[in-house]
Amino acid sequence: MMLRLFNTLTRKLENFTPINSPEVGFYSCGPTVYDYTHIGHLRKYTGDDVLRRVLEANDYEVKHVMNITDVGHLVSDEDTGEDKMEKGARESGRTVWEVAKFYEDYFWKSADPLNIKRPNIVAKATEHVEEQIKLIKKLEKNGFTYQTDQAIYFDISKFPNYTRLSGQKLEEKETGVRGNVVVDKQKKNPYDFALWFFTVGHFEDHTMRWTSPWGEGFPGWHIECSAMSMEYLGDSFDIHTGGIDHIPVHHTNEIAQSEAASGKPFVKYWVHHNFLIVDGEKMSKSKKNFYRIDEITQKGFDPLALRYLFLTAHYRDKLNFTWESLQAAQNALNNLREIIRDWEEPKVGCAEFEKNFMEAVNNDLNTPQALAIMWDMVKSDNPTSAKAKTLFQMDQILGLKLDEYVGKKLEIPEKVQKLVNQREQARKEGDFKKSDDLRHEIKKLGYEVQDTPNGPKVLH
Repeated sequence: MMLRLFNTLTRKLENFTPINSPEVGFYSCGPTVYDYTHIGHLRKYTGDDVLRRVLEANDYEVKHVMNITDVGHLVSDEDTGEDKMEKGARESGRTVWEVAKFYEDYFWKSADPLNIKRPNIVAKATEHVEEQIKLIKKLEKNGFTYQTDQAIYFDISKFPNYTRLSGQKLEEKETGVRGNVVVDKQKKNPYDFALWFFTVGHFEDHTMRWTSPWGEGFPGWHIECSAMSMEYLGDSFDIHTGGIDHIPVHHTNEIAQSEAASGKPFVKYWVHHNFLIVDGEKMSKSKKNFYRIDEITQKGFDPLALRYLFLTAHYRDKLNFTWESLQAAQNALNNLREIIRDWEEPKVGCAEFEKNFMEAVNNDLNTPQALAIMWDMVKSDNPTSAKAKTLFQMDQILGLKLDEYVGKKLEIPEKVQKLVNQREQARKEGDFKKSDDLRHEIKKLGYEVQDTPNGPKVLH
């Protein structure tokens, strides 16, 4: 079955045909490194990882580029408010450069445990200012810019069909709705967006600044992604991903400025991931439901259980995170690992299951269906050596590191076994509070205890 993807630009499920097959140019919006990466971000990057793995499983040669935004992303996506990097520095007592380094490191420390492949190229905005200036100069030459005292702007009135990605009418967009924002009164149109900010007025004390043909300043957020993606993937490339929140502003602006500069179509397929919500609500620090990878591991969960949980929902659907759902994912992963520990070394696979699995992932990355097919295969009557071969193939996409468990008996550390024995003794004595406390201690060490008629069973 041919790979099919839902294209936000056309609002249709389309057959995937690369511009220059078998090569695929793939750009994903990366983190703005002013604050901690949270599990909502990790869902999006896991989705990007699944897409890349599916492309590779279809024998495409993927060139994956991801940006690191370390300047120019203001508090509001509509070019108003404070630069997020300056805000992060002010709130943490660090320099902006220290903030960028600290939170970029934290991003990788969060993503790596979920077995998310690193991009082929990681492009930092601060290391590509020259490319951004070059792109702005092209736009200026082509007649798409104008200058105010505060910034160089892109004039959207010069770009027909500006909102075709979002399908919005301009009057539906809001600008300057917050009381603390600074709006440039010299803008011709409220939806014109900044390509270059001058270090004057509101940004007079901006730490990050560069010289340019128009004056000292720093780039806008939107121009960064266009400049870096085009630098590494060319004027036109195959896939651009991001969260659904990027559709109405950031990605809309990327299309406008990129196509205005090159005169060519910018991106062929736009792929957008839906939100992760927590206990039915939007994640926010004020609600104390803003979770990072640290909270996951401190409660004794394997980061790959979080990946498993992400795979249970389609990337275009919202996913509701609860600790109960994460525990269910951990249990499923533990059970899967326990089953495959008794399998033989892989030999010829189960062709029908392999075909069905690829049809599922090629149908707009349908990971919930793919997981169901994987479980049907695991529970089937096929020889374990055949199942092992097929499972390894499936896991090239699922990314659950199952090869580390096939045919490998569980070795329980002495410390864990001691706690298991203490817990069993507490259960026999009817001290269920102590038993629960010991179960929690065992869980913190990354192990689960199942009570069976034959005694406690340890899973990992």
